[in-house]
Amino acid sequence: MKKTLILFFALVIFGDTFGQLFPVLGGQRAGISTAQFLKIGVGGRASAMGDAFVAVADDASSLFWNPAGLVQFEDNQVVFSHNSWVVDIKHNFVGAVYHLSDIDAVGVSFTSLTMDDMKVTTEFAPFGTGEYFSFSDLAVSVSYARKMTDKFSFGGTVRYIEETLAQLKMRGILIDLGTYYWTGLGTSRFAVSFTNFGNQLAPDGDVVLIGNRKKSQWQEFSPPTMFRLGFAFEPYQNDIHKVTASVQLNHPNDNSESLVMGGEYTFKERTTKASFILRGGYKFNVDEQNFSLGAGVKMPFSYANVTVDYAYVNFVRLGQAHRLSILLGL
Repeated sequence: MKKTLILFFALVIFGDTFGQLFPVLGGQRAGISTAQFLKIGVGGRASAMGDAFVAVADDASSLFWNPAGLVQFEDNQVVFSHNSWVVDIKHNFVGAVYHLSDIDAVGVSFTSLTMDDMKVTTEFAPFGTGEYFSFSDLAVSVSYARKMTDKFSFGGTVRYIEETLAQLKMRGILIDLGTYYWTGLGTSRFAVSFTNFGNQLAPDGDVVLIGNRKKSQWQEFSPPTMFRLGFAFEPYQNDIHKVTASVQLNHPNDNSESLVMGGEYTFKERTTKASFILRGGYKFNVDEQNFSLGAGVKMPFSYANVTVDYAYVNFVRLGQAHRLSILLGL
């Protein structure tokens, strides 16, 4: 465990240095995938930890991060997440997890992204024609996870996505796969997730251009496939205090690799059994985004355990994003 602690803190201290010593690969792939809303994180907890969550993944937000995490908790849960994204974009997620037995669980989720209608502009009317068009995204997913042994879990998700841009619609079926492994050394665990894998996507529909020219053939793009490898452990915990540390390597198909790190401190009040949580995270080699902060509170009631989490995500030039999520454990 001491060696693990030394490795983790070395990564925290020298993360930027590593990025300078080794070449940054993959930047030339930027912009080659579609359905970018699938890359926006879910949940105030994960976002506050810098999205370093695939090896934590022990609540219903695992539906997004790592389907193998559905069997890392015991109660049935419902999660609601609202994200005030940049430039007035609204991103919402709702999911539910039901445990079929002690070793397997199923889940469903729904994701939507919306924004205000925008003006239609042309070469001859750059300030608008008087018409408006809309843009929106949605995704519906079904997940299943199973404990193969007391240490190893596996999960998968099938996701239907739909993107609407004015008269055009793009539809597709994507798959997520995830694993979760407890090493047996303290509370350390590794996790791997492979998300948004599927065929090339292209929109359907016709657009009438100037001169009554019609365009109905569109270029295909790959979905935003992401490979994540994470490691997490608790360097300190007892009945009242718990500290969780997480580090994660992200490999997207449409950009450079990145390293993200996060931490979480939980204080559990003995009398009421309520928990108060503080979180922080940092992203290395990620354009625009850098640090994130957040807090949460978990209150046990007779009908459910209610957890409210908030995250602040900083952007270098685009301002900031705020995420609020509510988790009900039934």
